[in-house]
Amino acid sequence: MRKFLYLGVFSAGCASLAVELSASRLLGNYFGSSNLVWAAVISLILIYLSVGYSIGGRWADRSPNYRTFFSILCWASLLIGLVPLVSRPILRLASQAFDDLQSGVLIGSFTAVLVLFSAPVILLGTASPFAVRLALEDKESSGAVAGKIYTVSTIGAFIGTFLPVLLLIPTLGTYRTFILISVLLMALAFLGLGMTVSAQSLLRFIWMPLLLIAASIWGLRGYDKSAQNIIFEGESAYNYIQVQEIDRYRLLRLNEGQGVHSVYHPDQIITGGPWDQVLSAPFFYPSESKPEQVKKMAILGLAAGTSANQATLAFPEVQIDGYEIDPEIVDIGYQFFELGRSNPNIFIQDARWGISNSKEIYDIISVDAYRPPYIPWHLTTSEFFHDVYEHLVDNGTMVINVARILDDRRLVNALYQTIASVFPSVYIVDLPNTLNSVIFATRMKSDQQNLLENYIRLTEMEKIPDVLLTALGTAIMNIQSPPSDGLVLTDDHAPVEWIVNAMLFDLFLNEDIEVLQ
Repeated sequence: MRKFLYLGVFSAGCASLAVELSASRLLGNYFGSSNLVWAAVISLILIYLSVGYSIGGRWADRSPNYRTFFSILCWASLLIGLVPLVSRPILRLASQAFDDLQSGVLIGSFTAVLVLFSAPVILLGTASPFAVRLALEDKESSGAVAGKIYTVSTIGAFIGTFLPVLLLIPTLGTYRTFILISVLLMALAFLGLGMTVSAQSLLRFIWMPLLLIAASIWGLRGYDKSAQNIIFEGESAYNYIQVQEIDRYRLLRLNEGQGVHSVYHPDQIITGGPWDQVLSAPFFYPSESKPEQVKKMAILGLAAGTSANQATLAFPEVQIDGYEIDPEIVDIGYQFFELGRSNPNIFIQDARWGISNSKEIYDIISVDAYRPPYIPWHLTTSEFFHDVYEHLVDNGTMVINVARILDDRRLVNALYQTIASVFPSVYIVDLPNTLNSVIFATRMKSDQQNLLENYIRLTEMEKIPDVLLTALGTAIMNIQSPPSDGLVLTDDHAPVEWIVNAMLFDLFLNEDIEVLQ
């Protein structure tokens, strides 16, 4: 009998952490995976578990039997499977609210989905104190029994931490991961109930798997989101991935879908976005700069390869190294965005680790890994920029795509001051009709007047791609004055999340929020 009790505790521990990790991913697909989302999920899951611990102890004192214990796990398993299905229409509403920036609907949807997780997690929380009560036979062994039960529960939680992230979600997707967790927990609860009580006791719950199957068939139809013209939808270990095709433009969107990470059109080369502006990087130096002199380029945050394809058009001799942490996005690049056209050397690595350990020296290093609220802080510090500096040729240039929010320039200013602590010359270009700023930093001292001189010279040359001339013209017309303030970010102190969260709060409180639509 005791071994089935331990099996129940192990299953509950595994399911509780699997649900927590899957819940953060479920919400991240619609609300993003910022530290605020993580904090909300973790804190509420802990509260739900604490409530479960309290209820479980009292419940066990009133009904100390195996039937009640495994019945609780049966109900918990059913609710785990039903909650994501019930929440799906709410999350679709949230997706539309995010697109329209309807903060009230967005917050309400987020709260509603978190509340839906309360019932199954509370029931899972009852398992350990309930098991302690059932396992106690004498006071002398109570400490050892309680320790063993919580050890078994923790081992289950350990496995439940990695199972969804590394295996289930990339293979099955978030919704089907919940279903599988539900099915596995239900099967183990049925086994425990049948072996510790009786096979007939299972008849009371036989409707549960039937309901779960019916609800899954009905509830998992169609795409997860209500976005138009979706041609691909999938999930990786890192992201919810969506590809839209609108007027022959293919757009790569990740997670909540607010940022476009790559764009492709079979006939239109100029995107009007930050990918074009990367091409201006070599031309802050004197007028002898030529496109064919760019031999080596690194892109930190390759995504589906828009920057790589643009660079191949502008710089005929360039060889590109692309660093991208998500291999699924690279596959999407080859499938939908003609990434093979630029034939980059691709490294599936974290960008900072990759560039720090690279032995290559580059003419251009493009950092395109920022999308508020996803600003990887370790790619914003003076130590990181020093690594980039060391991997540039003497007349090399670093270029970074940074997003603004309305007229809030706190992030741009902090990055400018941090980069200026390493590089001798730094420039900011605001892209018109967008919320993007592009920061250029040259390894040797340079002058923005060189941009104009290079532009004039290139217009007089033959076979210069329009995308290059357009990029230079945009940069010349939109260079900003250097900011006078801004925090220098370091590995020891880089409050990037605080800056971005403050910007987002101001956004949602701003009465003119419709300007972003």
